[in-house]
Order: sequence, then structure tokens, then C-alpha cells
Amino acid sequence: MSEINVENNNINYDENQILVLEGLEAVRKRPGMYIGTTSLRGLHHLVYEIVANSVDEALAGRCDRIEIIVEKDNSITVKDNGSGIPVGIHPKMGIPTVEVVHTVLHAGGKFGGGAYKVAGGLHGVGASVVNALSEFMEVQVAREGKLYSQRYERGKTVTPLEVIGEADYTGTKTHFKPDPEIFEDTVFDFDAMVTRYREMAFLNKGIRLILVDMRGEEPVKKELHYEGGIVSFVEYINKDKNVLHDLPIYIEGEKDGSYCEIAMQYNDRYVENIFSYANNIATTEGGTHLTGFKTAITKVINDYARKNNFLKENDKNLLGEDVREGLTAIVSVKLLDPQFEGQTKTKLGNSEIRGLVESIVNEKLTYFLEENPSVAKVVLDKSIAASRAREAARKARELTRRKSALETTTLPGKLADCTERDPSLCEIYIVEGDSAGGSAKQGRDRRFQAILPLWGKMLNVEKSRIDKVYGNDKLMPVITALGAGIGEDFDLSKLRYDKVIIMADADVDGSHIRTLLLTFFYRYMKPLVENGHVYIAMPPLYRVYKGKEEYYAYNEAELEKIQREKNWKKEECNVQRYKGLGEMSSEQLWNTTMNPETRTMKKVEVEDAVAADKIFTILMGDKVEPRKEFIQMNARHVTNLDI
Repeated sequence: MSEINVENNNINYDENQILVLEGLEAVRKRPGMYIGTTSLRGLHHLVYEIVANSVDEALAGRCDRIEIIVEKDNSITVKDNGSGIPVGIHPKMGIPTVEVVHTVLHAGGKFGGGAYKVAGGLHGVGASVVNALSEFMEVQVAREGKLYSQRYERGKTVTPLEVIGEADYTGTKTHFKPDPEIFEDTVFDFDAMVTRYREMAFLNKGIRLILVDMRGEEPVKKELHYEGGIVSFVEYINKDKNVLHDLPIYIEGEKDGSYCEIAMQYNDRYVENIFSYANNIATTEGGTHLTGFKTAITKVINDYARKNNFLKENDKNLLGEDVREGLTAIVSVKLLDPQFEGQTKTKLGNSEIRGLVESIVNEKLTYFLEENPSVAKVVLDKSIAASRAREAARKARELTRRKSALETTTLPGKLADCTERDPSLCEIYIVEGDSAGGSAKQGRDRRFQAILPLWGKMLNVEKSRIDKVYGNDKLMPVITALGAGIGEDFDLSKLRYDKVIIMADADVDGSHIRTLLLTFFYRYMKPLVENGHVYIAMPPLYRVYKGKEEYYAYNEAELEKIQREKNWKKEECNVQRYKGLGEMSSEQLWNTTMNPETRTMKKVEVEDAVAADKIFTILMGDKVEPRKEFIQMNARHVTNLDI
């Protein structure tokens, strides 16, 4: 099942496998209900839905090549060599089945009938929703020796299904253009697409995904195909880290139609990176497969440690967080009837999968460690060192708590807190420097805005264990002010502020401080970032004024636009360029950067956890060469270094 077999095109997949649940109303009226958002992320989700249908064909053993083309006009073409969507008249609807799939919500081959053993996608919602949100969609199906074609516009059929030629191959080709009436932005980010579909290629080692961008002077082509599958995935994630054993550990197993494969490798870092998937869907909230893996790996490593005297009789068992320190792992399961919790499908709920994963890991990881004692020693040395550091962190944490208990307040002395006590209404500005902190304290709305000034560079947690974080005079005030703990102890329900806003100067030092703070939040308070609580303040770079009339600009282009619209010649108006937040008066800081009515902020979102991990590793890790390459590659995108 880990390999794609395209010799199964004769499996019975016809109009009888397509079951209809309901019509296609309201998709255009409420697109967010179906694709989450009409931003760039929603735009990319349209492509993903069509590609996911082709990948489901691959999982069924009927396809091994998928081509995704961004055309010159920002329309998308997706081609596969699967068996082709059925074209016969649907027994219930009385129209061609391919038309049912594209015009009726919840129509697909994944609700029963045996067309797909394993499927991801949105349970047949995909094609019809994409059609509804597209200016046009043209579908060509090569099947049973003929080439069929049909066209739709904004979800409605505009041409009948017709035979346009003969075909000595099978497959489906979908060409669609997202509707500018629906989407804020209809320009695709090709680099983001490559990142997304690279993950899909890793998870399905038999698939060849070919991405082509036709919009430049010369086409850009990326071919994604990994014979190593998730082993190659782990190697890719660990590429810029120092690994502790050369080859990832790979284990797999199958039971009752469900399949599990795991690849894992340790590095010298202090955080874990475990990415879990069910039927190719990233389960960012984990689920039963991840629980089974964590339970089993903890048991296996403790058993091995006892048996081989790494742990003495009086030593406590290693905890899960100890054995996972520095671990990069991919846990991928494929199952017949996945039960996802919630609309977002980010947590797997099938109880039987926990037992399957546990038994496979218990048996095969035990065997691996027995057969590879040198790797086992590296893993145990790392885990035991992590256990000692955890104990040191516990003592430091308790010492910090005891100290706090003796003080008049448990909150940091420099924190200017807000008066509102409902966390959902509160926000905290973490401000670089005392002078900017002073302006922010004077300018804020003290009812709901708290200010925490920081000074100097803080600890780079990418190179530090959690025990170094406790007692660090730059990070402890942040931890204490937010009130939710860190690491395994982090509890989002205890967060004291709904918005955590990083406000630093628009220069190189400010960028470094932002990156250090974001690294800390991502590594030790990840739910804070994942749940959308972290923001970047965007102070203006220029103040342009003439007499009593003044405006603010966030970059040079905005400055020129203001001067042009006001018809102010450069010599007729004054331009103040802010070198730092401290140059602003409290009133200016409030008007431009802190007033919810007029401010601009960037919400920090994690589109792709694997990509985020790689960027933090490159920017804040030990290796210089990858960082140099990253800067050289991205320098061409920088239009203003201060922004």
C-alpha cells in the first residue's frame, strides 16, 4: 500500500459508485463555510481540492502522475492519468455522472460502493465547491477510448457533455479560473504551491507531481518524486540540523485494511518535530495515531534502557518529553473510514488506530534498537541528558515560583498591566527598549492594553534547552506576563491576553528581536502561534506634513502616493523619517500603531509547519551556509530593508 500500483484501472468505478447527498446552494454566498477563507489561502485551497481527488485516484492504485499548471492568466490546469471520472448517466440524477460530481454538493465516490478504499479530499465536496467558486471550469475525461468535455461557469453547466475525440489513454484534466468576484487576490504563489505539494509527494512515494508556472518569460518546472517517501521527508526536514545517526529509522505495518508507516531521526536540537497525517491530510492537532506513537516510543525506550542498564534500579523512568527531545518524525496512516474531529479535519478520532500504531512501534522499534545498539546508545544518551535538563528546569521553575511568592506581585515589575480582567478583551504590547516602552505606556488605552518593555538581545532558544529559559532575565518577564507557562506545561486557557503584539523598531536590530521572540513562541509556546494570538505591530516609517495637515506612510511608495494625491511637491512639505519607535510621541504612537481603529498589524500564521520549522532552523541554527543561501535567495524579494 505504500507503493502506487497503476495496474488497477479496471477496478469497478462507474456511475453506481457516486452517491448524492444534497445540492449546491449557498457556496457562492458563504464561501468561507466551505474553504475557510477567501484570502490567498482559500485560493490555494481550490487547487488542493482538485489535486486531492487525483491523489485519491493514486491511493486507489489508478494513477501515478499528476500535473499542476499555473497558466499565464492565473487559471489552473490539473491533469492526471487515473481512470477518469465516470461519464455514464447517473441512476438517481438522470444527468452524466461527471456533471453530478461538479454541480452537486456532497456527490462523490467516497461515500460507499467500494470505488475508493482510502481517500482524503473533502468527501466529494471538492470538485463542486471549486466549480461554484470559479469564473469558469472545463473538464475533460479520457475514458473507455473516448475523450469527453464539459464546461461550467460559476457552478452552472453551460455545455452538455460531449465526445470531442478518441483517446488511447485514461485520466481527467480540469482547467478552472478562480472567480475575482469571490477572491480578494487571484494571483497564485508558486513557491507556496511547491512547498505544499512536496509534502504530498513525500507522503506518497509512488506519485510524480509536476508543477509548472507559465507566467514568466520562461516556464518554471518543478518535478516532485521521492522514492524514499517519508524517509526522504525526514531527511529533508533535518537537512540543516546536525543529526545523531545517519539514516532515519523506518517502520511500517498493516492490519484490517489500515496501514501505518513511521520515519524518525534524532538531531542535536532540544525540541521535537513530529508531523502526523491521516490519508495525506495533515492532522495538526494530532489524534489517536499520534497518541499511539508517543505512548509506544516512551515504553520501548524505557524498556530498552532498563534491560541494558542505561537506567538503574532506583532511577525514575524517562518521560515522553525526554525521549522525544531532538526527534523529527513523520507518522502517516492510511485507513478505510477516517473519523476527523471538527470541520477542519485536524484531529484523527479512530480509536482502533491507536492500538495499531502502538503494536507496530512496540514490535518493530524494539527489534530495531536490539539490532542497532550504536543508534540505541545515541538515543538513550540524548534522552537521559534531556531528563536531567528537565529536572534542572523543574528546580529553576520552582525557585522562580518561590521567589515570586515572596514579592508583592507575581507580575514583572516593568509590566504596565491593563485594568480589564477578561483576557479575550486584553492585549499586550511587547516593546523593544525603555524609551519606546515609555511612549507606549503614555499613549495606550490602559483599559485593555498592557505594555511590557524589553531591552537588549534575548536568548536564542533554537540553541538552548528549556532549563536555560528559566531564570533568563529577558524571557522570564514574557513568560510571567502571559501566564500560560511554556513547553509541556503550556496551557492556552491560562493566557492573560488575547493578542500578543511584538512592537520593535523597523531596522535590522528590531528584525532580530522579532525573530528571536517568534522563535521562542514557536518552539516553546506553539499553540499561541497556531491559534492566532501573535501579531506584529507595523509602525509607520514616515510622517509627511504641511501646516496642520499630516499623514503617515509605511514605505516609500505610500509616501510618494500621499504627496501625489495631495499635490504636494517635495520642497513644499516636511517629511520625517522615524529611525525608531522612541522618536514618536505617545500621541503619534497611539494614532499610528496602537489605536484599533487606525493601526495596521500583521497576524502571525503558520501556513505550513514543516516550512516554519525549516526557516527557524536556518535563521537561528548553528549552520552558517544554509543561512547564507537563504539570504542570497530571498534578497531579490526585499524592496526596503527597514520593513
